[in-house]
Amino acid sequence: MSTPQSDRLRGLLEPLVAAKGLDLEDIEMSKAGKRRMLRIIVDSDEGVELDACAELSREVSDLLDETDVMGEDEYVLEVSSPGADRPLTEHRHYVRAIGRLVKFQLEPGGEVIARIIDIDDEGMDLEVPGVKGRKATARRIAFTDIAKARVEIEFNRKDKKEEEA
Repeated sequence: MSTPQSDRLRGLLEPLVAAKGLDLEDIEMSKAGKRRMLRIIVDSDEGVELDACAELSREVSDLLDETDVMGEDEYVLEVSSPGADRPLTEHRHYVRAIGRLVKFQLEPGGEVIARIIDIDDEGMDLEVPGVKGRKATARRIAFTDIAKARVEIEFNRKDKKEEEA
């Protein structure tokens, strides 16, 4: 839910984050005891490295110190990437997940676990893994048919670099 403070923060931080070639995915404010926690979630098509988060954190801290948007109370600032288990909600999230295995909750019901092969403006082409030695099957899902989607963690998946070697 958007609040006046989160709207002000987004307006203040979005240009700074965009100048770094990153997308501002989310701004989370929460209480941690007497302190407040401000979590800035950023991402890009190439992912986000720890050094980029650290540099952005320093710049965000400086920018927030120059304004009154956080008020006078203490807060803890954290800048991070969204993590592998975040929900896919934007078109760009699905594009970044091409080649990954995703669990889809469908409208009006049902679920499918499949690998994203290709994406266009209306939906995506999937490869549904075969069960018990059967061949994988192709499937098309429209974005309007998706209630929720989340990348499945694969521990034995080959990295793209390994596949190319």
